[in-house]
Amino acid sequence: MTGYLLLFGSGLIAGAINVIAGGGSFLTLPILMFLGLPAGVANGTNRVGILLQNVAAVWSFERHRVLDWSSLGWAAGPATLGAILGTWGALVISDQAFRRVLVLLMLTVSVWTLWSPHHRKGDNSTDLSARSRWHYVLTGLAFFVVGIYGGFVQAGVGFFILAVTSAVGLNLVRGNAVKVLTVLCFTALSLALFAWQGKVDWLMGLTLAAGTIIGGLVGVRLTVLRGHRWVRGVVTVTIVLFAVKLWFGG
Repeated sequence: MTGYLLLFGSGLIAGAINVIAGGGSFLTLPILMFLGLPAGVANGTNRVGILLQNVAAVWSFERHRVLDWSSLGWAAGPATLGAILGTWGALVISDQAFRRVLVLLMLTVSVWTLWSPHHRKGDNSTDLSARSRWHYVLTGLAFFVVGIYGGFVQAGVGFFILAVTSAVGLNLVRGNAVKVLTVLCFTALSLALFAWQGKVDWLMGLTLAAGTIIGGLVGVRLTVLRGHRWVRGVVTVTIVLFAVKLWFGG
């Protein structure tokens, strides 16, 4: 019972962090492994909470009228294709190797996010039609690469998505809306593949999801109501805290 309460509580925190900034899986993945799940099963189980959290977050962003469904084409589509490769890699790697890769990736993501600023204010348009075809192709390629990473490990993928949406000119409110829709799409595919291989503990996953759904709805409300400047501050603080935790706590 204590373990499930821990999962629910960590889901609350991770759900809000994932929507506002990213990196909530840096918290939930180690907890799932601490509770006894093999690394590969923890990787699959973690996605139950992420999927349901983003279902709720997409609904909430749409309700606040900041979600542009055209991002299915230039963001979610390429990312989902990339996630096929990433998920395949996660399924064939051994648990011991995955643990080692996870540590390296988490450290790399933390360093990269400290170096890469999510501070561009951007505009409120998700219309890429006015941009060059080359720019459109590069954006799709960037999301394809993001999808590979997200399919493999998920942790920290939100930071990368916000970097890409900032690069195409979106502020962090609309960038977060694109992020949750993109993550929803490729996570649905990844979770299906993990479940097909029997690498999902559904009871733990649904317990985690109960927390992430509530946390995600809180995160959407804070993102929309507080605006770009507040989200930028939370993103910055989140990056620093995760970097310190990974550097000193492993």
